[in-house]
Amino acid sequence: MKTEEGPLYRQLKGISKLYADVIFAFIPITGIIGVINLPSYFKISLHLQQYIGFIFGLVVASCFVITPAKRGHSIDKLPWYDLICSVISLITGLYIAINYKTIAVDIGLMMPERVILGTFAVLLTLEASRRIVGLPFVGIILFFIIYALSASHFPGGLRTKSIPFDNLATYLYLDPQGILGTALEVATTIVLIFIFFGQTISSVGISRLFNELATALMGRFRGGPAKVAVVASSLFGMISGSPVANVATIGVFTIPLMKKAGYKPYFAGAVEAVSSTGGAIMPPIMGAAAFIMATFLGIPYSKVALAAAIPAIFYYVAVFIQVDLRAAKENLRGMPKEELPKFWNVLKKNWLFSIPFLVLVYTLFVMWMEAEMAGLISIIVTVLLGFMLKRRTGMNIKKLLWMFRDGGKGLLEVGVTCAGAGLIIGALSITGLAFMFSAFLISMAKGSVFLLLLLSAIGASILGCGMPVTAVYLLMVVLAAPALVEMGISPLLAHFFVFYYGVLSFLTPPVCLAAYAAASIAGSNMTQTGFQAMKLGVAAYLVPFIFAYRPGLILEGNVLQIIQACIATGIAISLIAIGLEGFLFRPLHLWKRISLFAGALSLMYPSTITDVTGICIALPILFIEWRARRKTSLQAALEA
Repeated sequence: MKTEEGPLYRQLKGISKLYADVIFAFIPITGIIGVINLPSYFKISLHLQQYIGFIFGLVVASCFVITPAKRGHSIDKLPWYDLICSVISLITGLYIAINYKTIAVDIGLMMPERVILGTFAVLLTLEASRRIVGLPFVGIILFFIIYALSASHFPGGLRTKSIPFDNLATYLYLDPQGILGTALEVATTIVLIFIFFGQTISSVGISRLFNELATALMGRFRGGPAKVAVVASSLFGMISGSPVANVATIGVFTIPLMKKAGYKPYFAGAVEAVSSTGGAIMPPIMGAAAFIMATFLGIPYSKVALAAAIPAIFYYVAVFIQVDLRAAKENLRGMPKEELPKFWNVLKKNWLFSIPFLVLVYTLFVMWMEAEMAGLISIIVTVLLGFMLKRRTGMNIKKLLWMFRDGGKGLLEVGVTCAGAGLIIGALSITGLAFMFSAFLISMAKGSVFLLLLLSAIGASILGCGMPVTAVYLLMVVLAAPALVEMGISPLLAHFFVFYYGVLSFLTPPVCLAAYAAASIAGSNMTQTGFQAMKLGVAAYLVPFIFAYRPGLILEGNVLQIIQACIATGIAISLIAIGLEGFLFRPLHLWKRISLFAGALSLMYPSTITDVTGICIALPILFIEWRARRKTSLQAALEA
């Protein structure tokens, strides 16, 4: 991976490369041992924090090995200072792995070695976060740490007891509310397994199956390449859960096709960015934040995935409608028939590659297995399939070892982000600031649920500038979600609301990583691509407010409420998509677009009266346009 300033990762050789590869490979190996609890078969009992601590040390150590202190520096060599930081990181992790049984008993004792190692752990996590995530994230961590150290000097309601440095360093390092907290726990178990699963399916060629299926299904329709991008990215996104990875994997195929079909470069990039970002909200795999959500809520991940399904479908419906209308407006045709694979030939040739995906769905939603076990079984099936079809997949022992290495490397960003988020959550917990902030939000909202939702959405959007989804979600779920719950919103709704706006950081300028990645492939202006992506992703901005008022959209409520919510939302999203494009069967006048928006807004509010009102506003416009199209078609037939 490269940036304008140089490569993000070092290209090491020799002993340094071997050292990096071993560290990376040990990350998934340790995670798998922890998930299956292998030592218990030998009657050895280990704390979960022992696994988490060891993987924490490996992740932070690997960061110093693979990422230079500044982009472009020390690309092929490992500097002595980074080697020292890497070794110290391993020591901080090993200390937890070896001693946590004792630590769990006397965690409140201030011991010199714990204070020293805790200080190193905090400082190394900060520097790793700077290298991997960026300065905005580090600035937020530092603010909360400084607050904890000097809380007695803050004014008004923010004033509380300051925490001595040695207490804070030890707490953040060793307490389950700090670095070793829920975020890193989920990252080093469930998320790690699914990242490794993503590596295995890429290795056996499942992404090729998605591309060919999408092309066979959608390529012949108007604007076919853009529809291929929407379908292929949604299919691949369901597995990877990473917007930028989706763009890099699928975009290199779909963006050139869209440009060739006549779409402007910025629009092609935006379509791919939005389609790929939807993977973070599309079940069955929705990224690290969704797994953490299930753990926070204390519910099976499968319930989170089912609740996410309908909003995710509407997200893609809105994108699909806009893509189709843009193709109609610009008279863009489908792909030539001779360039399209035949659907049944694709299935016949590649149906075996769907087995791991089907196994994952079956174990998650039929057998109701724990997510990590379902993922592990799917990995085993994928690897076995790779060896069975090794003539096509090229699978061998060497490739399997590379998969372990790449699986560890894939956890780098998520692992460092969750460790940094652990510092924030630890500081919030030890000071009680989270409770004070929730009370502050409620007082600002003055009893208005809508205003509280709006404040939460704005906060998540601002934090999303420069922070990954997981970090935004973790911060907002501690600061804002309790306030939403206190105002009467269900916990699942509150978590989903902040989660959605965390995902939108990939589309929302000025920092919209998915749009930037797509723009670099499309050769388009990044800002223009980002704003077009926002327009295409309008459903993601509106749907959280809709399901906040219509819980049936995430399957909360009775069957009638769910059906009514789905119908009303589907119509509303469609009307907004038509209004944004300003085209149905012909260009729409401004007053018609405004009427469609008004009808859509009316449908968003949960009431039979507003539903009927919204339909009555929009239906005459749709009827007028249908009649005009019918009249034009009849005239054309008569002239022919």
